Amino acid sequence: MTAPVWRKSSHSGTGDQSVCVEVASLHPQVGVRDSENPDEGHLVLSPQAFASLLSQAKRGDLSL
Repeated sequence: MTAPVWRKSSHSGTGDQSVCVEVASLHPQVGVRDSENPDEGHLVLSPQAFASLLSQAKRGDLSL
């Protein structure tokens, strides 16, 4: 089995404003992890749940 290829979001920010998120295709699911702590595990979401998460983030409905 090939290891997933993780890519950092281009919208993660920089410096003190950095919110580092990486995603990977885990066909058919989508993996999401903290790029600053990649060994701490990752979330596995359905494509529909990932799309919903992205929509909420774009609307600013998520809080840290």
